Amino acid sequence: MMNIPKLRFKEFSGEWEESKLGDLIDSLDAGISVNSINRNTTVSEKAILKTSCVSENYFNIDENKVVIEDIEINRLKESVKKNTIIISRMNTPLLVGANGFVKKDYPNIYLPDRLWSAKIKDSASPLWTSVLTNTFNVRTLLSSRATGTSDTMKNITKGDLLTLPIIVPQKQEQQKIASFLTSIDTKIEQLNKKQHLLEEYKKGIMQKIFSQEIRFKNDDDSEFGNWEEKKLAKIFKNIGGTALEKFTDINAKYNFISIGNYSVNGQYIDNKQRVILNDKTKTKLLEKDNLVMVLNDKTASGDIIGSTLLINEDNKYIYNQRSERLICNDCIVPLFAWHYLNSKKFRKEVFSVSQGGTQIYVNFPSVKEIKINLPQLKEQIKIANFLSSIDKKITFVSNQLAQTKEFKKGLLQKMFV
Repeated sequence: MMNIPKLRFKEFSGEWEESKLGDLIDSLDAGISVNSINRNTTVSEKAILKTSCVSENYFNIDENKVVIEDIEINRLKESVKKNTIIISRMNTPLLVGANGFVKKDYPNIYLPDRLWSAKIKDSASPLWTSVLTNTFNVRTLLSSRATGTSDTMKNITKGDLLTLPIIVPQKQEQQKIASFLTSIDTKIEQLNKKQHLLEEYKKGIMQKIFSQEIRFKNDDDSEFGNWEEKKLAKIFKNIGGTALEKFTDINAKYNFISIGNYSVNGQYIDNKQRVILNDKTKTKLLEKDNLVMVLNDKTASGDIIGSTLLINEDNKYIYNQRSERLICNDCIVPLFAWHYLNSKKFRKEVFSVSQGGTQIYVNFPSVKEIKINLPQLKEQIKIANFLSSIDKKITFVSNQLAQTKEFKKGLLQKMFV
């Protein structure tokens, strides 16, 4: 018998039934897009969801935009209701069909036209149905049915969704599975919240440290001296990048650093692209304690402009064009420099000298003119070590979160057909 999951509660037996997703859904309703302001709603305001409110089987109500004009408020329809599933009908190839379960009513928050609200029939478990639609098999089928001429945006029709073939157990077994997985989701939510709180704490403490609202003391409890203002040009030696060819074959062994390898928090994103060492690329080979800053962002938001990576090992990384290599002078500690250059304070200053519309870029000569307040080297070390200790906690929680998600993923593969 094929329609039986590998992992099952002992009180249930027999095959699951072949069905269609539409057999579980009572109605599938879209909202309407209206003019809005990109800030979160207050309790008394009306708001509309962003498409980013759903991903990886999670619904985030905080991903909304406030609607303030009366004429637009009157156009709103389809508020967010408890026990429904919010589904992204139009999104990137990776996120089209992404959905999340709604645990409570939000009468002042509404759907845009790119999101559906799926109301589930009484014969099925809404939470189990939400989990089902995020299993690998169903998401793969949804993606294969998505259409669109753009490589960056795909669309699913109601017919595509409702006729999707699925395998379904009886409602009692659905509820048992949903209840079990909810306990894992609770842990994931707790870890998500813990990680978010640590990240927000770090942002807040960095702001206070770099504005000198918080000062560190010497080991003998004496005060450190005043911070000294210096231009970036006096702190680093800089060497620009150049256009390099990236490879994915086994002969390319050096990590490639280009726009796609920068994150908003200055961490390296390994997309498995590599570079071969030759006469051209060896001139862009980075050394330990070098920093490399991105000067372009392919989006208008400019979120990664100024993001800076710290190289922790020799002869492993080669940087591309649109990046600038920074070599620390004797007045600055590399780890302190990495924290400072990725601070909100400094990144805001970099963005202020940026240019562009649909894509943001910055000329490094403008960045070199930015002034930095530098503490003495001993205080720099204390600051860097303190902030790095917070990073270690964030990394620990992030790893716990990744492991829990992977554990859930393994369960889904075994508990669903």
